[in-house]
Amino acid sequence: MSTQYKTLEDCRVAIDSIDEQVLTLLNQRMEVVHRVGEIKNATGGAIYRPEREKAIIERLTQLSQKQNGKLNKAAIEAIFLEIFAVARNLERPEKVAYLGPEGTFTHQAAESRFGAMSEYVSLNSIEAVFKELESKRVKFGVVPIENSRDGVVGETLDLLARSSVKIVAEIFMPIHISFATKATSLKDIKKIYSKDKGFGECREFLAEYGLSNVEQIPVESTAKAAILASKDPHSAAICSHIAAKLYNVPVLYENIEDVHDNMTRFVILSDFKNAPSKDDKTSILAKLKDATQAGSLVHFLSDFEKANINLSKIESRPSRDKDGFGYWFFIDFYGHIDDENVKNVLEKHQDEITWLGSYVKGEA
Repeated sequence: MSTQYKTLEDCRVAIDSIDEQVLTLLNQRMEVVHRVGEIKNATGGAIYRPEREKAIIERLTQLSQKQNGKLNKAAIEAIFLEIFAVARNLERPEKVAYLGPEGTFTHQAAESRFGAMSEYVSLNSIEAVFKELESKRVKFGVVPIENSRDGVVGETLDLLARSSVKIVAEIFMPIHISFATKATSLKDIKKIYSKDKGFGECREFLAEYGLSNVEQIPVESTAKAAILASKDPHSAAICSHIAAKLYNVPVLYENIEDVHDNMTRFVILSDFKNAPSKDDKTSILAKLKDATQAGSLVHFLSDFEKANINLSKIESRPSRDKDGFGYWFFIDFYGHIDDENVKNVLEKHQDEITWLGSYVKGEA
C-alpha cells in the first residue's frame, strides 16, 4: 500500500481523507453511545464498565494482529481508552475525585482512565475522596493503594474497612520522575523542591550531576514543587512529567529515579458492582472470629486452596476495635464474587469477611 504514495503531498492527501473517514465513524459511534446513555439513564445502569472496555481492547488487538496492523495492544489501548472516556461523558457526565493536587501521579492515573474531558475534583486527603463518594457528590474516586517500594497505603485500607464504597478497577502505573527547571544552567540552581521521598528516590542522579549540596526543600507534593519552581528561575523541581508540563516548567532530565521499576497501584472507587470478565480480581477484608486460637489464619486460608482460588496478596492491618488489639487481613485473590467457587468460600465466612470489590485484573 505504501508504494502508491510517491510524494509527501500524496501521503498528506491520503491522511486527510482517512482522517475524515475516521471522524465520520467516530461520530456514528457516538450516536450509538448517546442511545446507550439514554437506556442506562432510564434503567440506572452503570456508565463505567471496565470489563466491557477490556473485552473491546482484547478483541481489537487480536483483529489488528490478524490484519498485520501497525497498532499493538499498547497503542490500541492508548487510543481507545480516550475514546471510551469521551463516550462516557456523552452518556452521562460524571465527576472524578482524586488525591491531589493537580499534576500528581494520582491525577495522572485518573486521567489515564477518565480522559481529558472529565470533570475532576482535586482533594487534599484520601479521606476527603471517600467522603465525596459517600455523599454522592462525585461518582468516582481515584486513590493509591500500594507502591512496589513503600508497600501498602495504610490510610486507603483503613478507610475501605469502614466505608460503603467499592473498588471497581485498578491501575498499575510506572512512577517516572523528572527534573524540571527554568534555570539556563545547573550551576544557577540554588534550591530544589520535591516531596520528601522524592529526594531519596533520586539520590544517585543528584550526586552524578553535582546537585547533592544544593538546598533541598521538602513540600507536600511533587505538584507543589513544580508550582514553586515555575516562580523561581534559580530553583528546580523533582516532580512528575505531567506536573512540569501543567505548570510550564521545562523538563531538563527524564526518568531520574534510582530504581526504574518503581510501580504504584491505584484503585478506582465507586458504588456499583462489576459484571464478571473471566479475568477478575477480588479484594476482601477478613477479621477472624477465633483469631486468638492457634492456626486460625491457616484454616481460613486453606478454604481458598481447597476451592482452587489463587491469592495474590495478604496484608495485616490493626483493626482499631474498641474491644482490644486485633487485626484485619487485607486479601486480594483472582476471581469474581459471582464465581461459584468464590461464592461458596465467602458464604462460609460471611461473618468474618467484608467484600471490597471485584474488578478486571490490571496489568502491572
